[in-house]
Amino acid sequence: MPPPADRTKRPPRTSVWLDADGARGRRAEGGRRAEPAERERGALDRDRITATSVRLLDDEGLAKFSMRRLAAELDVTAMSVYWYVDTKDDLLELAIDAVFGELELPAPDAPGGDWRDDLRALAVAYRSLLVRHPWVSPLMGDFLNIGPHAMAFARCVHRIVAHTGVPPHGQTGAMSAVFQFVYGFGTIEGHFKRRCESAGMTQDEYYQQAMATIGGRPELARTFAEATEMMVARGGDTVEEMRERDFDFALRLLVAGIEAMRDDPAGRRPRN
Repeated sequence: MPPPADRTKRPPRTSVWLDADGARGRRAEGGRRAEPAERERGALDRDRITATSVRLLDDEGLAKFSMRRLAAELDVTAMSVYWYVDTKDDLLELAIDAVFGELELPAPDAPGGDWRDDLRALAVAYRSLLVRHPWVSPLMGDFLNIGPHAMAFARCVHRIVAHTGVPPHGQTGAMSAVFQFVYGFGTIEGHFKRRCESAGMTQDEYYQQAMATIGGRPELARTFAEATEMMVARGGDTVEEMRERDFDFALRLLVAGIEAMRDDPAGRRPRN
């Protein structure tokens, strides 16, 4: 590993995936022999470090994550971790891509496939990922997200949207409509679930307590009454049931919008 003085002279790294040393890890290019303590505990490697990072981020959240905490979990020194990743940001990039590897991507080119089914399957899987790993969504805007698993996801999205019949000039808009919606929905859902867990309450308990508190505020009474009417009309006895109805309806609404723009001649002409 280069001395600290040399490391500070390096230009800022755009992405761990664009740096030959960073993407492979130092031991991949020759590295050094494992320290005796490491041999006793089992040799470190990039995959083990990344998997442990994901687990810590899931269990403790982004705010508590540090290289020192990671090293303690691996039962090695922090300097041992730095043989495999240069910075904490590099490790976070690797962790993001690792969770994208959990996605089961539909095969949009399969004979007889329907883009609507493929789009829904991918949207549902993406939402589930964001809920399982609530630390991912705040980080996605900080990095390029060009690791192999993230790129496989992006290519799958592109292929599905290309099969919708939406003209090329509208395909990025269609992708944004669906997956920015899922990003927002999954982010809020994931953070709500984490907040309930931190409070030691179920989602329904937390929701009922919040609604009771809001309902007792006279200045919010009108808005609360309107919201209550909408929620009754929506149906669902639990927070999860209400959320599923909302997600399903919103996704069907977006699919209908894609179909309408695909079939509308006016939607096929770019506007100046």
